[in-house]
Amino acid sequence: MQTRKVALITGSAKGLGKRTALTLAAQGFDIALNYLHSREEAEILREEIMSTGVRCIAVQADITRSEDIRRLVEESAATLGGIDVLVNNAGPFIRERKLFSDYSIEEIQYLLCGNLTGVIELDHLVLPYMHRQGWGRILHFGFGKAAESPAWVHRAVYAAAKTGLVSFTKSLAAEEASRGITVNMICPGDIRGENKEKTIGEVEHLTDDESPRGRPGSGEDVARVIGFLCLQHSDFLTGNIIDISGGLDPIRSLSSNRISKS
Repeated sequence: MQTRKVALITGSAKGLGKRTALTLAAQGFDIALNYLHSREEAEILREEIMSTGVRCIAVQADITRSEDIRRLVEESAATLGGIDVLVNNAGPFIRERKLFSDYSIEEIQYLLCGNLTGVIELDHLVLPYMHRQGWGRILHFGFGKAAESPAWVHRAVYAAAKTGLVSFTKSLAAEEASRGITVNMICPGDIRGENKEKTIGEVEHLTDDESPRGRPGSGEDVARVIGFLCLQHSDFLTGNIIDISGGLDPIRSLSSNRISKS
């Protein structure tokens, strides 16, 4: 019998997903971690979370593959008793800067599956569990200014997937609001490297000259917003696209970008 609410967090062995898992565990959620290659990190985190007194499992799954998505949901629900919160943190990103015409079809499909269609599949699979409870929280991840559908040179496919997810977020939120299910999108700013797992206290005395806030962002900056949205009575906050960026616009205007021809 399910005694606590359960949160499934994709891509949660490291980075923002890890900090989110620790935050929700501290709020009393049982946690289903997900990883692709980072098994050791996931197992270490699982032990850390279990030491706080909540249940935690770690499930290997590739969120670009439908069969893995289904197995992730089924194993999480069967072991922990359901799924009340879904945090779609995982999302593939190709760091190499190149024009859309230089992408392979396989790369295009990979980015679309991992950032749009895979997220939609996951949402579709967890909704029946939320419907039975009459309560649920779904979180999507975007990028700064995603709600404005900006041009993002050298990131055309990734940007298309995430801006498509903006519309889906708002549509699903409107459809599910009457059932007690909220759907929101979190758009982190330029939070880099180890800072993704740090607390605000660990970065608040550091300097970031690019940030209007003056300090770098941390994983806690993002996770604390997710934690608030997952509270029992945060049901009036839905369909929102929330930038957590310290005031930074991470996408430079086209006039400041030099587009090279292949």
